[in-house]
Amino acid sequence: MQKQSQPNEEVKRNVPQLIKEFKENKNQAAQEQLVQIYKPLVESLTKKYSKAKHYYEDIFQVGMVGLLAAIQRYDESYGKSFEAYAVPTIIGEIKRFLRDKTWSVHVPRKIKELNPKINTTIEELTLELQRSPTIKEISERIDVSEEEVLEALEIGKGYHALSVDFPLEADSDGREVTLLDIVGKVDEGYEKVNQRLVLEKVLHVLTERERIIIQYTFLENMSQKECGEKLGISQMHVSRLQRRAINKLKMAIHPDDIKTEYQI
Repeated sequence: MQKQSQPNEEVKRNVPQLIKEFKENKNQAAQEQLVQIYKPLVESLTKKYSKAKHYYEDIFQVGMVGLLAAIQRYDESYGKSFEAYAVPTIIGEIKRFLRDKTWSVHVPRKIKELNPKINTTIEELTLELQRSPTIKEISERIDVSEEEVLEALEIGKGYHALSVDFPLEADSDGREVTLLDIVGKVDEGYEKVNQRLVLEKVLHVLTERERIIIQYTFLENMSQKECGEKLGISQMHVSRLQRRAINKLKMAIHPDDIKTEYQI
């Protein structure tokens, strides 16, 4: 039975002509025919490199890009068949994608290339030794230092990021605890406390009425109208006093002392 990934001999004899028609005449029909002929080849290579099923479609699309590149670049003067040229081109695109796009965190290129070698070596040594290999045995097999092996193994844990819904354990009540449950949150109250402390240091430069207006409008979030009604003065008067108080505070507060949401 003929392998699905290889076109039959009759079809292969037509490939050079199809490539010629595409390159010389930009014949899109010829390109589409070549794509259909070698689509099974891309599928076969995709299955080989997509160990995680959720990457299959992405890798297949990358493989098709490699096939199109091979069609555009191939020249009979290379002295090899189109298949012999296309396979490494497709694999090169796939490996580049796996190296650059499938890590959840940014890591050095050297680690991306070393990590799969280490994983393969661990599998090979485990079969040979019938036990888990040591770091020294791994490093000697692939001719790198033990420190490099340890670094690659540690960073390799970042290949996939955990979802915040990833279950960690059950609490005392039997409720499942997820990563989100233990992730800390930024408490905005600390910044507000800092703002209030800085303001309190310089409020002495204001008159009593100015201090009250700043207290009402900025710290208690009253509107100028509400502040005026409480003090028995007009909103316009509140606005003037507020501007005057703000100018005094600007003069009294050093720019590096506070970054306030009130924009004083």
